[in-house]
Amino acid sequence: AETCNVLAGLPESSARTDGVELSFLNIRQMTDLIHTEKELVQSLREYIRAEEYKLAAVKNWASKLDALTQVSTSDPEGYLAHPVNAYKLMKRLNTEWPELESLVLQNPSDGFVANMSVHRQYFPDAEDQTGAAKALMRLQDTYQLDSEAFSKGKLPGVHSNAELTVDDCFDMGKTAYNDADYYHAVLWFQQSLKQLDGGEEAVVSKAEILDYLSYSVYQMGDLPRAVELTRRLVAVDPSHERAGGNLRYFELLLSKQLNEMNQAYQPASEESIQLGTYTRPKDHLPEREAYEALCRGEGVQMTKARQSRLFCRYQDGNRNPRLLLKPMKEEDEWDNPHIVRYLEMLSDIEIEKIKELAKPRLARATVRDPKTGVLTTANYRVSKSAWLEGEEDVVIDRVNQRIEDITGLTVETAELLQVANYGVGGQYEPHFDFSRKDEPDAFKRLGTGNRMATFLNYMSDVEAGGATVFPDFGAVIWPRKGTAVFWYNLFRSGEGDYRTRHAACPVLVGSKWVSNKWIHERGQEFRRPCGLTEVD
Repeated sequence: AETCNVLAGLPESSARTDGVELSFLNIRQMTDLIHTEKELVQSLREYIRAEEYKLAAVKNWASKLDALTQVSTSDPEGYLAHPVNAYKLMKRLNTEWPELESLVLQNPSDGFVANMSVHRQYFPDAEDQTGAAKALMRLQDTYQLDSEAFSKGKLPGVHSNAELTVDDCFDMGKTAYNDADYYHAVLWFQQSLKQLDGGEEAVVSKAEILDYLSYSVYQMGDLPRAVELTRRLVAVDPSHERAGGNLRYFELLLSKQLNEMNQAYQPASEESIQLGTYTRPKDHLPEREAYEALCRGEGVQMTKARQSRLFCRYQDGNRNPRLLLKPMKEEDEWDNPHIVRYLEMLSDIEIEKIKELAKPRLARATVRDPKTGVLTTANYRVSKSAWLEGEEDVVIDRVNQRIEDITGLTVETAELLQVANYGVGGQYEPHFDFSRKDEPDAFKRLGTGNRMATFLNYMSDVEAGGATVFPDFGAVIWPRKGTAVFWYNLFRSGEGDYRTRHAACPVLVGSKWVSNKWIHERGQEFRRPCGLTEVD
């Protein structure tokens, strides 16, 4: 690999953050940015009125943003529900507005620059833009969407004019390239080239796209196509500093490869690169394919026989006084392991209050380090979360009590109510809620034993994506606002039920709000006694 890097010239790469999955801002912060951008447009308009002789480029920029923000501010959450809009907002505020600031400073206007300075501290940074780009790629993989679908805003069940330009697609490719993710780099550079060949105007040149695309294709092991693309690059820019050397090197490698395989040269396929052209590299997750298929609603193991064993009922919590007059509506979602859904668990008023309390303190969601028990961020969980105590508001106390009444389990030893917001691309890959035997210290600091059960409240509907899936037995549970699902993570013996490994699928369109109550073992001795066998 080192030899290849010396002989085959590499297009320039930006600084890399290897191994780090970056999350962008939560929906509240993103909504604030929409209004901030609108203020900046207004400030820019004032600057133009004061300096009529300003460059025509600045006027064109202001007109474009003025039209865009009129759409975005009319329904900020609806606007941000589309992943392309979310990505482009990140890109505008991180890349394009600072470029405009430099232009203005060449002939300063105190009012505009002062306004930029005030708002700049709240702008997303390069990591936020990278996180937004990676979110699009995550959605692309999970829901098997090609780059053109994203570029044209054609998402399942969604009609939108949110589109990616040639330069947007190129920047997506650069994000993947800088992370040595040549699989996605190829897809986005190819889309950028396709739109440029189609006559779309762009800042990036065809030579630059071909430079990156040919090298990325080479990294994917497709020498014939790398040769063809590099020949196009030489034809477009004969004086290119790397093209000639790369072409000779690729042709040499291809010749050796064909001789070893005793094959004649065949020109590369004229079909454009798309999903399926190359195999996506394997990663750390063994059940990746099953998990993503379930997220798409494929491979669900709901047979007629299983369906016949699912029922609905009124749940009064074993004649709990608070549930006698208005019992909970309980539906079976799965038979074994038993997963139930409670309807009308939370009212709209309660949901809004919980979100109101959580929004000011939303931070990058954490998981417990299995070795130390300390909460830490992880690249497989991309969301924003906050923890709420019962004493903070009567609504939280009431929800906690309701959970105890329904389940019959004490919440005195449970964790605080965790509120999470999954924006576009937000996910939590397959994981266990309970600690395994090789993680004895995961919940040691709490002193309340293992996580016996999970009570998950859905506080929003999701337009597309965002399902809760169980890859081990092929179950899919779709979010429904105001409902909650409940399952046991441990058998009565205290042994973990490994079938309960589950995941929160990436949100494709919309914003997903949930709240979790993890119920622990301590205090349940007489509420859920041990069984006679290990798996009772």
